[in-house]
Amino acid sequence: MFNFFRKKPVIIINFKTYKQGKEVIKLARKIENIAKKNKKYNFILGVQPTDVYEVAKSVKLPVYSEHIDPFKPGRYTGYILPEAIKNDSGRGTFLNHSEHPIAFDTLKQTIKRCKVLHLKTAVFVKNIKEAKKVEILKPSYLIYEPPELVAGKTSVSKAKSFIIRKFKDKIKIRFLVGAGIHTHRDLKNALDLGASGVAISSAIVKSKAPEKKLLRILK
Repeated sequence: MFNFFRKKPVIIINFKTYKQGKEVIKLARKIENIAKKNKKYNFILGVQPTDVYEVAKSVKLPVYSEHIDPFKPGRYTGYILPEAIKNDSGRGTFLNHSEHPIAFDTLKQTIKRCKVLHLKTAVFVKNIKEAKKVEILKPSYLIYEPPELVAGKTSVSKAKSFIIRKFKDKIKIRFLVGAGIHTHRDLKNALDLGASGVAISSAIVKSKAPEKKLLRILK
C-alpha cells in the first residue's frame, strides 16, 4: 500500500528518439493528463534536447534533456550546453544511459555544472559498483538499469529483485529502477523492494494507446 508519509514515488518516462515533432508534444500532453489524476506520483519527462523547449512550453511537468555536455559557452560545436537546456525551460538531464555512456570524469564535471545552474541530474548505472562510485557525486536521482534488460519484456523488478534489495541496503540516496517495466506488478514490486520510483520508455512511448497503458501501470 502506498505510504503518504514518504516522498512520492517518481515516474520517469524516457521518450528516447521514438517520436519526433508534433508527436512528442501530443504524447507529453497525454501523459500530463494522466499525471493530473494520479497525484501520488511525481512525473518527469525525458526528451531529445531539440524538443525540450516545445515540450516545456506545452506541459507543466518537469522536462529533462536526454543528455547534456559539461562545457561552458564558447567554441564547442555540436555539444549540448547546460545553459541551453536551462534557457529552454528544461529542469534537468539524463546522464550515462546505457545507450549513451560517458566517462566518470565527464560525469563528474557535468553534474557539477548542472548544480551551479540548478538543473537536476538523473544518472543511470548498470550495477552496484558503479552506483557506489556515482553516489559520491550526489546526483538528484540514481537509476539502476541493467543494459541487458533495456527495451525487453522482462522487468528489472522481476529479473533483478535480489540486486534491488542490495541497492536498498548499500546505497544511501534514493534510487529508481528501470528496464522492462510494463505492468502495475512491475511498478509495485520495484517500490516494495525499496526503489523510490521507476523509469519507463518503450511500454508507453511505443504503445498505440499510451494513456491506457500508463493507467494500467499506475493502477
